[in-house]
Amino acid sequence: MIKKYRQKIVTFGGKTGHFPLLSGLRDLNVTSLISAVVGTWDSGGSSGRLRTELGVLPPGDIRSCLLALMEDENQRKVAQRLFDDRLEDLNGPLRGHSFGNLLTARLDNIYRGQDRGVDAERDLFRVKAKVMPVSLTDVQLVAETSKGVKVTGETNIDNRASSKEYSQKDRIVRIYFDTRADVNPKVLDEIRKAEKIVFAPGDLYTSVLPHLLVDGVREAIIKSKAKLIFILNLCTKKGETEYYKASDFLKALTFYLDNPERLDYLIVDNTPFTSEVVNIYKGEGQELVAIDDEECKKVAPNIRLVKAKVAKYLKKEHLLRHDLVKLSEAVLKI
Repeated sequence: MIKKYRQKIVTFGGKTGHFPLLSGLRDLNVTSLISAVVGTWDSGGSSGRLRTELGVLPPGDIRSCLLALMEDENQRKVAQRLFDDRLEDLNGPLRGHSFGNLLTARLDNIYRGQDRGVDAERDLFRVKAKVMPVSLTDVQLVAETSKGVKVTGETNIDNRASSKEYSQKDRIVRIYFDTRADVNPKVLDEIRKAEKIVFAPGDLYTSVLPHLLVDGVREAIIKSKAKLIFILNLCTKKGETEYYKASDFLKALTFYLDNPERLDYLIVDNTPFTSEVVNIYKGEGQELVAIDDEECKKVAPNIRLVKAKVAKYLKKEHLLRHDLVKLSEAVLKI
């Protein structure tokens, strides 16, 4: 391990944006000092079905983080094929389920608790980093729009732009849980010990901000002496963050953090992309997030903007994504 990178880091996130950050930290050989905290309000796909049918917390985001943090490449490749197997050759209730989700749910049942089940899965796959649910409470995420429309369930919020009633002018103005979400005590312990706390990129209202709704998380972060880092998304998202600039993301985060002065760093990408890439994303209702430096500093007075080339365009897959190692290096070098 590189000595200068010996830092105790706690990350908060979901799946898509969390995965590259954790993968990069893995490649830089600092996983033994990482604690990845994930949400437990996923309501769609196999996770949602298991939540309804078995009464377990949704395992999808946990599975993704464990996969990202497996250090042996060959093991990771085998695990990914196993985790992603949807059992399409079977008939009956198991058909369509992710095997990885079933494994997590079964360990949850055997060890009588998702936090214990996750630790068992870490041991099984020799994952040094800690992965933990932010809450052990069964909750539903609710979003309310400016016109008073309530959208219940993470998946419905994520997909609301595809609804016939959707209007760009009717923006999300707040999110909340349908019941009190008690914090996982292990998460508070990790926050207390952290040197850096990082909010990974991801869907703002379904993967990032809900962590701050869990009882005790916001207070623990404010009290912590760790550097607080927010990684900005590369693009806006239709249905959640249309036309958002960097300062708009900050306004939302500081609103739920309820302490604008606590935020220390904002990592933003400044990779120059061709007009072709920009126009392709515009055609899909997405835009690169504009960086309005001065407004950001008004929103979060103590913030320092870290501008770095932390993104890449995968032409073959037509995807704009964070670069695993460059993003993680940007975090570690702070």
